[in-house]
Amino acid sequence: MVGSCLFLRIILFVGVLGCRVNGLGVNWGTVASHQLPPKTTVKLLKDNGILKVKLFDADNTILDALAGTDIEVMLAVSNQELKTMTDFDKAKEWVKANVTKYTNKGGVNIKFVAVGNEPFLKAYNGSHINTTFPALKNIQNALNDAGVGDTIKATVPFNADVYDSPDKNPYPSAGKFRTDIFATMKEIVDFLAENKAPFIVNIYPFLSLYGNDDFPVDYAFFDGGKSIVDSVTGNKYTDVFDANYDTCVSALKAAGHGDMPVVVGEIGWPTDGDKMANTANAFRYYSGLLPKLAADKGTPLRPGSYIEVYMFSLFDEDSKSIDPGNFEKHWGIFTYDGQPKFPMDFSGKGENKTLVGAKDVKYLPKKWCTVNPDATDTSKLAEKMQFACNKSDCTSLGFGSSCNKLDGNGKVSYAFNMYYQMNNQDDRACDFQGLGKVTTENISQGTCNFLIQLEPPPPPPQSSSSSGSSPDSKSSSSSSSSSPSSHAYPSLSASLVGLAFIAVLTFMLV
Repeated sequence: MVGSCLFLRIILFVGVLGCRVNGLGVNWGTVASHQLPPKTTVKLLKDNGILKVKLFDADNTILDALAGTDIEVMLAVSNQELKTMTDFDKAKEWVKANVTKYTNKGGVNIKFVAVGNEPFLKAYNGSHINTTFPALKNIQNALNDAGVGDTIKATVPFNADVYDSPDKNPYPSAGKFRTDIFATMKEIVDFLAENKAPFIVNIYPFLSLYGNDDFPVDYAFFDGGKSIVDSVTGNKYTDVFDANYDTCVSALKAAGHGDMPVVVGEIGWPTDGDKMANTANAFRYYSGLLPKLAADKGTPLRPGSYIEVYMFSLFDEDSKSIDPGNFEKHWGIFTYDGQPKFPMDFSGKGENKTLVGAKDVKYLPKKWCTVNPDATDTSKLAEKMQFACNKSDCTSLGFGSSCNKLDGNGKVSYAFNMYYQMNNQDDRACDFQGLGKVTTENISQGTCNFLIQLEPPPPPPQSSSSSGSSPDSKSSSSSSSSSPSSHAYPSLSASLVGLAFIAVLTFMLV
């Protein structure tokens, strides 16, 4: 490892970050109203020596930007496509369009195809149980038929809830796959072993803390504190990551594959949206994780072993669902515009280093939307704030979050500005029946950043023969969080989660 690090230091990214944690990757999500151009993101990856990325789809613009870079890529079949992929002909078409199209010389360095994403998550109520394994088989067999199956492997990223330990023996050595999915999991891991593919699991120590005040905080990190001793093996666990990882190892062993490689598909710490989600805790978490990985410490059941991980995630994503919690939009190690949030040392040496931010970022003009100080009738202020939050991102206003300490008008201004920015600073998006006003004065306060959104890409050219919206423009509209023309003054509506969240904000206005 010393030799490979020295090689990287001399040949690649001289003087930027030195050696890297071996095999360190990152998840590149795109559930955002505004995104950096793919080529800008690829430049950011290269500038920081990130040599592996995990995608959640097979976006052609991203794959085109990755071509010729040697960055290892895991692209994905989405959960929505799983049923379609149970048809082998459709699977072959997908592989041809998204894999072999890019495997020519100077193409994309594709290593894995993720078939679904956490398809057996309990929250899905079994909706993907009957389609995941057939889809996995078809994708791998299609890769084999295309002549790339030896180097490109199909696998499934699972949530850590696919395994557990029984209440009577709640230790890592007793880990097994859930009884309701054991037979299917056995088929899947047998198939993975047959095709020499790894098992992928997403592990989130933050979620052990979220909503559980009784969970020992230090156990979520890597710097000591409370520990448990496995009553069967005698192994001591000082952090929940090792315990979770070894529970997975035990589950694989119980399924007949104790030596199967395990890749951690997602791991990270959010920086906003909850009292435990902040940059200080994220810095603490990565400051423990990266040295552990760099030293190849492994875990008690796999001591001294290399652990391959993909950090979650690259950027904040303001259009993600908040069903898991308000923190869900804030997992990025970079902000929405590609700027580092906190020091990170990818060498694992614990040095106070800063990541390289995105370059040549293009923003909208320096304008913000604030509460109109000249407004006389403020009776609808709470209603308009609710509307703005429902159509944008107010998660930073929640309890313990970065903007929670704003006063009442400050919170309303934050909501107004988020809606205004999401709608590309359209003047109509800062009207709110006279309650909003555009200002050129930066109204950020303390830890609360009133952002200016990224400049949107130019619209795709429309076919002259088309009498209506093109498929591309329709897709763009449906994937966007909001548009001024369609959301300027619609009727108010919100999910139960959104209503509960806004009720708290409204209370704080009083």
